[in-house]
Amino acid sequence: MRLYLLALNPTDSVTEGFLPAAARLGLDVTVLTDQPDAHRRTYPEIEVLECDVRDHRAVITRISTHHRPDAVFTNSDHLQTQAALAAAYFDLPGKDWRAALRCKDKAEMRRRLAAAGVDTVWSAELTEPVAPGDAPYPCVVKPREGVASEDVVLVHGPEDLVAETKSILDRRPDAVLVVEEYLPGELFTLETLGDGNVRHVLGGFHTELSPPPYFIEERLTFVPAHPEPVVEQVLAQLDALGVGFGACHTEFVVHEGRARIIEVNYRAIGDQCDLLLARLLEIPLFEHILRTHLGEPLPADLGARRDGAARLEYPCADRAGTLVGAPEATDLDVDGVHLTYRPLRSVGERHELYMTNRDYLGVLRATGTDQGTVDRAVADFLAERQWEIQP
Repeated sequence: MRLYLLALNPTDSVTEGFLPAAARLGLDVTVLTDQPDAHRRTYPEIEVLECDVRDHRAVITRISTHHRPDAVFTNSDHLQTQAALAAAYFDLPGKDWRAALRCKDKAEMRRRLAAAGVDTVWSAELTEPVAPGDAPYPCVVKPREGVASEDVVLVHGPEDLVAETKSILDRRPDAVLVVEEYLPGELFTLETLGDGNVRHVLGGFHTELSPPPYFIEERLTFVPAHPEPVVEQVLAQLDALGVGFGACHTEFVVHEGRARIIEVNYRAIGDQCDLLLARLLEIPLFEHILRTHLGEPLPADLGARRDGAARLEYPCADRAGTLVGAPEATDLDVDGVHLTYRPLRSVGERHELYMTNRDYLGVLRATGTDQGTVDRAVADFLAERQWEIQP
């Protein structure tokens, strides 16, 4: 069976998750990408074809002039609509392209949720640095199709809004921005997996952010089960968007018992959280995701382990400069906690300070059965290691 996998940059989710899962399922994989050299270097044994994957017409043409597809899949936040349209064209299982578009387009997401009567958030789209007269402050400005806290900033007044909007548009002259009211509350995620009929809630995370005005995700702690009323509210909003097939990563805040979506990434959670989930829950997560795109139903019970505790920590650069010292990749078992550290920036690399997830120096994944023990193991690991940046 032939799986077409649409990709931009090579990612840990693909390299350590989906490609090994596809091999275990006996699938022949063809990667379609606009960066073929990077993918061929990363996994030279996989067939890689160059394609303008941001254009669904190019994707359809590339597939139809190659091998017959049995599944079209992507875990890229930027390519969900293209993959959904290609799957629909070839009459294959896949996400509703309209739902994929609603999730990717943050302005359309707000309009859809408001029209369905499940949540109304003040928002407006901007293509020039202006401050709408009715904007509530504080508010958040961000790219309409953005991801990973890139150019997301909290503003406190019209002058602040104009200045930040101008700064973002100078970097992204073709972008459309969304400015929307700030939603207070604790930030969480909900991780779901569905086949269009059955939907499983895998749990979620409590996310700790950097100090405002930026929104860098610095730490995530696993939440085995959110309160049922919270889950029901989030699922109702996902239903309004048409989300229910494959993996979905939803970010939401809870304030005074009310759950309100921040954004929906219609894919598996990234930044190595999906690798942690598979280990923590002890399920073949990546195989389950691929099977849904092959048209196979999910089991009524995934058999997920429910006594796990976990945390992810992202050491971040605090200044621009060259990384001259950092820990190497490490796997450790300490007091019943399994620790996996992976560098995300190589020693010798120079970077600016981005105030986004691009400031990550590495990722530490920790799994165990007691949260306090997991937290202590993470704190000790970080305290014993240093990341040194020179100007």
